[in-house]
Amino acid sequence: MSSKPATATAKKQLPLSKRIAANWQLYLLLLVPVIITVIYKYIPMYGIQIAFRDYKASRGYLGSEWVGLYWFQRFFSSPNCVRMIRNTVLLSLYSLLWSFPVPIILSLAINQLRFAKFKRVVQTVLYAPHFISTMVICGMIRIFLSPSGGLINLILGTQTDFLTMSSAFRTIYISTGIWQEAGWGTIIYLATLSSVDSSLYEAAKVDGASMFQRILNIDVPALIPMAVLQLIMSAGSLMNVGFEKVWLLQTDLNKATSDVIAVYVYQQGIENAKYSYSTAVGLFNTVVNIILLVIVNKIASKASDVSFV
Repeated sequence: MSSKPATATAKKQLPLSKRIAANWQLYLLLLVPVIITVIYKYIPMYGIQIAFRDYKASRGYLGSEWVGLYWFQRFFSSPNCVRMIRNTVLLSLYSLLWSFPVPIILSLAINQLRFAKFKRVVQTVLYAPHFISTMVICGMIRIFLSPSGGLINLILGTQTDFLTMSSAFRTIYISTGIWQEAGWGTIIYLATLSSVDSSLYEAAKVDGASMFQRILNIDVPALIPMAVLQLIMSAGSLMNVGFEKVWLLQTDLNKATSDVIAVYVYQQGIENAKYSYSTAVGLFNTVVNIILLVIVNKIASKASDVSFV
């Protein structure tokens, strides 16, 4: 009985070089994602310095003049700064509040289905919108909301161009996002529910628990840790509103609610070639995301003993 712990302890005491030599195949496989991460995630961080320089491509990074926080001050003093930050926060926050519970509710409902074939059909139908490209989704939205022959206007008996209404943009963005991603989001929750011990359900049935009571007392507690982790990860990207969808649905008439930071960075960096300015705005956006991630992680770890980092 005592030989196994002694053997495990002896393996742990081996030098790192010998442990790597003994498991070189695993470390070789690990090397590929590490190299890719370093190349595409860490090396580009060197370019962040242009947010503090008056970057000129002909002069390079180090040859461009150092201007400190000038570009940040310019962004915060711009007339649309407050509107863009407010739109970004509200659009992300409303999306999180409305879309976060939907996959949990769907997974609880799907888990109660007892006909395997029907269950697979339902899952396939719910997963399908996730695989439709954003370009196609936005094209479908424009067709459905068209004032002349659009499905929504035919149902309502109106001829309203909803995409020109700034008050309707957030509803359109959030509702279509739920339709596209809710089914895909159920995968992780259904996997969690599949690991629940079936004897718990049998014991609950013997005790006379109803279906709602079984969901409330067995399924929901099992999903809480995963839901908290998902919430933490979602909070870490709160300021990252989907650029493609906003860009494709934005019009001059709905900019009051659709003008977000991601679109502004694209316009300034790609269209206007203001590389330093757009980098500064994007860096500000990233810093806010990191701060939100740390705050939500701390709150979640204290409230539910679940943390991401």
